[in-house]
Amino acid sequence: MIHPEIRSAAGSRRLPEHALAEAMSLALALPGLEVVGGEVVRLPKPHAGHLFGTGKLAELKERLDAEEIDLVLVDGPVTPVQQRNLEKEWGVKLLDRTGLILEIFADRARTREGVLQVELAALSYQRTRLVRAWTHLERQRGGLGFVGGPGETQIEADRRAIDEQMVRLRRQLAKVVKTRELHRAARRKVPFPIVALVGYTNAGKSTLFNRMTGAAVMAKDMLFATLDPTMRGITLPSGRKVIMSDTVGFISDLPHELVAAFRATLEEVLEADLILHVRDISHPETEEQAADVGDILESLGVDEDVSLIEVWNKIDALGPATREALLVQDARRADVQAVSALTGEGLEALLAAIEARLGEERLDETLSLPFSAGRARAWLHEQNVVRAERQTKTGWDFDVNWTETQRQRFRAL
Repeated sequence: MIHPEIRSAAGSRRLPEHALAEAMSLALALPGLEVVGGEVVRLPKPHAGHLFGTGKLAELKERLDAEEIDLVLVDGPVTPVQQRNLEKEWGVKLLDRTGLILEIFADRARTREGVLQVELAALSYQRTRLVRAWTHLERQRGGLGFVGGPGETQIEADRRAIDEQMVRLRRQLAKVVKTRELHRAARRKVPFPIVALVGYTNAGKSTLFNRMTGAAVMAKDMLFATLDPTMRGITLPSGRKVIMSDTVGFISDLPHELVAAFRATLEEVLEADLILHVRDISHPETEEQAADVGDILESLGVDEDVSLIEVWNKIDALGPATREALLVQDARRADVQAVSALTGEGLEALLAAIEARLGEERLDETLSLPFSAGRARAWLHEQNVVRAERQTKTGWDFDVNWTETQRQRFRAL
């Protein structure tokens, strides 16, 4: 595993050593790989053709030959030309960060939607790599007729085949997403609040989810153990029922192909009444990880009005002094709950905090709006409070189920 640290690049949130450790964990998450070692390679700037300079290129080749390496992983972007040249120079197979994450996702996806999304992302990635996949670009298929043009090159034919496959996948995915939307619509008719768990990969979301719901979602000390969203109902101490959703873990520099492909999966977060941001508080870069999660939530368009509780997980992994200081902070902040999903410590307080945030009673009402109140009608649907809608001669009648806060916001419109 090689982590290129480029000095000329914009400042990163992370120390290169921690970035390398995360990359090594990514590699270990892929079954069948034996990770021999890792190295941070500092570069003044990336070499256009080979990424690394001549001296470093030769030095790494010696080490790869000596250890009989078959696969080199580069924790960063590698252009198709650089990939082709490095593979030729070193005589190995090479994957960049995007390729590695795609391999992990392809291995883990289980639901129909997850599989389709991974296939779509992989095709999008492969489309840019055709330059290295074909060395016979001069070969061309003949055109139609006796005096036709030279026809299309092999690379153009392959690109067209990929484009056609992507269109088919998007159609299939649209059907799956439509089914998920129908399921969400059905849940809206049952006025149970949705609590979504989000957080950096390996923060302990699935362990916490299992502890709170009694489910058996795969939970391992491994990056991207959970890919497919899982939902379960739980009953709070007061007897109130809520729906809890476990989501895919976030990661820094997530390939843009996957951000787009997994948007539908993460839409469960957009539907949430309360977000639990689970943090591995024992991780040396927990603040940087939290900032990355915040950036992704913002890019998803999560409304700032949605309540959020920070769940500081893995307090069992802290030393006594650090743990004591952290619990003092926890006591002072209403938006923070310190827990150990592994031992169950702090879960009663977390459930009480969830109860308090969702504590507003929901009210059933019937409203009437004129046709001119299109903005107010759109707001009601955005808030998912409409249980039934009927058109009248002068406008619409609505049956709504909402909180007092939502009622006040509506009146302010």
